[in-house]
Amino acid sequence: MLLNLSRDSRDGGLCMERLAGRIILLWGWRRALVAFLAGAFATLAQAPYDFFAACFISFPVLVWLLDGAAAPVAAGPLRRMLPAFAIGWWFGFGYFLTGLWWIGGAVLVEADSFAWALPLAVVGIPLLLAFFYAFACLVARLMWSDGIGRIAALAFGFGLAEWLRTFLFSGFPWNAIGYAAMPVPLLMQSVSVIGMTGMNVLAVFVFAMPALLAGRRHLRLGLALAAVLVAAHVGFGYYRISTPIPVDGRNLSVRIVQPSIDLSEKWDAAVRDRIFRTMLDLSAQPAQNGRPAPQMILWPETSVPFFFTDRPDALVALGEVLDDGQTLVAGAMREEGGNPSRADTRYYNSVVAIDGSGEIVDAVDKVHLVPFGEYIPFADLFARFGLEQFVAGPMNLTPGNSRHAIAVPGNVRAVPFICYEIIFPDLVAVDVASTDIILNVTNDAWFGDTPGPYQHFRQAQIRAVETGLPLIRAANTGISGVVDQRGRIVDALSMNTRGIVDAVIPLSPQGGENGFGSPRISGLVILFLLGVFGAALGLGQRQRWN
Repeated sequence: MLLNLSRDSRDGGLCMERLAGRIILLWGWRRALVAFLAGAFATLAQAPYDFFAACFISFPVLVWLLDGAAAPVAAGPLRRMLPAFAIGWWFGFGYFLTGLWWIGGAVLVEADSFAWALPLAVVGIPLLLAFFYAFACLVARLMWSDGIGRIAALAFGFGLAEWLRTFLFSGFPWNAIGYAAMPVPLLMQSVSVIGMTGMNVLAVFVFAMPALLAGRRHLRLGLALAAVLVAAHVGFGYYRISTPIPVDGRNLSVRIVQPSIDLSEKWDAAVRDRIFRTMLDLSAQPAQNGRPAPQMILWPETSVPFFFTDRPDALVALGEVLDDGQTLVAGAMREEGGNPSRADTRYYNSVVAIDGSGEIVDAVDKVHLVPFGEYIPFADLFARFGLEQFVAGPMNLTPGNSRHAIAVPGNVRAVPFICYEIIFPDLVAVDVASTDIILNVTNDAWFGDTPGPYQHFRQAQIRAVETGLPLIRAANTGISGVVDQRGRIVDALSMNTRGIVDAVIPLSPQGGENGFGSPRISGLVILFLLGVFGAALGLGQRQRWN
């Protein structure tokens, strides 16, 4: 029997070696196609599919493609870099094209005006993002070696690229590879220690490890390391999930309103009163399941369909609905300047806090705007070519100067993040210091019932785990819900439903519960150490470009 197992193992190894050999020897368009398909297949590891095993196929294929990334001996330095760069670009293009195609839905909301921008949204954005993964593969190939060294080099390259993706060109870290390793709360807890940078690095390191099955070098070491990392990931998750959440005795009773308003009506003057009445009626419903009356009510992004400066009667109506001691936090457009005909009038995507008397007591403006959706970068230059906003909206927006916590009843501090601001780990980590709750308001109706809203919710969910703070999220058409400090969904509304969520949230000490130091610093330390490890192996073998 042992003889048969040994023979089966050898046969399996030979099959992997033959498969790897065929991939390594691919050339031309076949090599590009396999890289594209490998990247596209890896998308299945992201929400809502959560098939993380896909990455255990895609990344070994990428390793073998890079093994064969050779240039002519007489080629110059730039020419020698091109094969690895091209492989990474095709891998990235497949990954982002299949993972972000739903962005095109935003430009079709008003197709008569914006259908021309569909190719730019669906193809142009993935085409540009693919350069980050091209850079990752180029960096990895510069450190390339035999055996496990190249796995470390690839993990370092991707970790560096994903870190750069958080801030370069305004930043867009959507669907970072690390999310593939966190499909459920049990597997989300490690991010509280090593942050997204660390998760990105270690996820690629483990996902790419099966590439060693096609050879003998470092096979046992690699499998042992992968097993230890996976065991630590799962074990720490189990420990943290089973450990009671520290609380300080305070509770906040909240209501989330999900109105599910069709975008075709969003800025239609003829139906604004009906939309506002819908919001009021949902907010005024009796508390559900015997829960206490909400101390805070949360409305989604831009849920107020007009400027409060134009409709003072709306504040009177809110004062009639809200009780003393209640606060409404609502997404609303805000203007400064008071005269829409003036060129210096500024518009903000904001959340406003309104007390029981119908008075606006605070406001926070969106700081990180969506390029080409909420503003045009280098607007004067693009205006020469007649280029305006790609996404239908009421006006171009001005970014806020800073973000601060809103005081809500019960001596609670809540920091709001509007729409995709919640996907930036470092942005959230900085702004939630000495805070009790994270608020996220959004309007994902732009993207319909596609993977986009599910991916957005997952990234918001991870922010709760990173910071050790509960998350309250209101989305126009979903997904709205309450997420606890461990990333578990306390209650939520499904997509495209109209309703409310009532919940009582026990609060942790301000600033969250993570006692292991900054996850951001921990992630960068892991990135640095793995880079040193990969470079040492690569330089030790003195392997150069072929």
